[in-house]
Amino acid sequence: MKNRQSDDSPLTQSEADYLQKHEMGRRDFLLDTLALGGLAAGFGLAASNPAWASIQPPADEVVRIGYLPITDATVLLVAHEMGFFKEQGLKSEPPTLIRGWSPLVEGFAAGKFNLVHFLKPIPIWMRYNNGFPVKIMSWAHLNGSGLVVGKDVGAEKFSDLGGKQIAVPYWYSMHNIVLQMGLRHAGLTPVIKAQGEPLAANEVNLQIMPPPDMPPALAARKIDGYIVAEPFNAAGELLAGAKMLRFTGDIWRNHPCCVVCMNEQQVNANPEWTQKVMNAIVKAQAYAQQNKKEVAAMMSRDGKRYLPMKANVVEKAMTDYDDASYGKPDAIQHPEWGSGRIDFQPWPFPSATKLIVNELKRTLVGGDTSFLKDLDADFVADDLVDYRFVKAAMEAYPGWQDAPGFDAADPFSREEVIKL
Repeated sequence: MKNRQSDDSPLTQSEADYLQKHEMGRRDFLLDTLALGGLAAGFGLAASNPAWASIQPPADEVVRIGYLPITDATVLLVAHEMGFFKEQGLKSEPPTLIRGWSPLVEGFAAGKFNLVHFLKPIPIWMRYNNGFPVKIMSWAHLNGSGLVVGKDVGAEKFSDLGGKQIAVPYWYSMHNIVLQMGLRHAGLTPVIKAQGEPLAANEVNLQIMPPPDMPPALAARKIDGYIVAEPFNAAGELLAGAKMLRFTGDIWRNHPCCVVCMNEQQVNANPEWTQKVMNAIVKAQAYAQQNKKEVAAMMSRDGKRYLPMKANVVEKAMTDYDDASYGKPDAIQHPEWGSGRIDFQPWPFPSATKLIVNELKRTLVGGDTSFLKDLDADFVADDLVDYRFVKAAMEAYPGWQDAPGFDAADPFSREEVIKL
């Protein structure tokens, strides 16, 4: 599988020194997600597109996966690679690596893919701003992100970020939501200002940056920190002099980030096929949770090349979550939660969907957010998520109980816990 594409733009001297030191090129980082603004601008500024709603998905039953090469895609890749779709009597094409959220959305909307992972705010935007019949079928993973800063920034906690430049991958992301929760709690004000515009001592300037650009930008001191999905936090730590300031899963206990999505029309037209797909996904969740080191090696550049990072980077991104190692700064303040750096559990708790909808209304983003104004959280939790197939799969295929936070007495509901 090809994990590289042409990028002939010149490196700065700092970037060149950094990349030469670590014997890797910018291409090794490439996901080639959107340029500055990218999908974020599309979220805020794109007009409603009713034509999306009229697109009919292909009638075939071949599983066609589109994914970004991040650990959020793990269960889709495991379900294919470990033969779980085949066990269900399904044919699955080799997963297609897509290098940006916007082309993944477009490919899914056009019917090129019938199984994808999206940042959870993406289907909210697609369904309620653009009228596309997307359905969340399950969660893709728990946690799996962090806020890192440069070692010379002098930040040990959120309150130290005043006057700093922090990169986020997209305005409509769990990363932006959780970051701004922490900033507000610390008495800081998130702002969006042009590069070079002065900042007050209590302001934190946010900017959109594609994940592959974050570690080099941090090494070159173009930014003071970033919050993003793995394996780019681990890559920053190992390759760009980053230190972990806080894991997002230590702020919001076992939070969702990416979710598994399908086209509602295909779900309704072929429920038997849908159930088989979800059976494979639930089996992949359990397998990934129980075999993180093996799965990391398989997905890495040293294995099946689903991700552009070497095995040691991906393994760190999936397994390195030790309270003693991350004591300064205190990146893990709640070891009693029993969470991992990333965990895998399929159930899409309604309480989390409601929290996300309500938090999106408070979160600073670029562009127009008018579609959120009258969006009712209870309605979204009911309308956007299809609980039928994942629940049936969980009842048929145990093993998902190994994920943290499982309550045997009440496995399908929970209270959201946020500790800033």
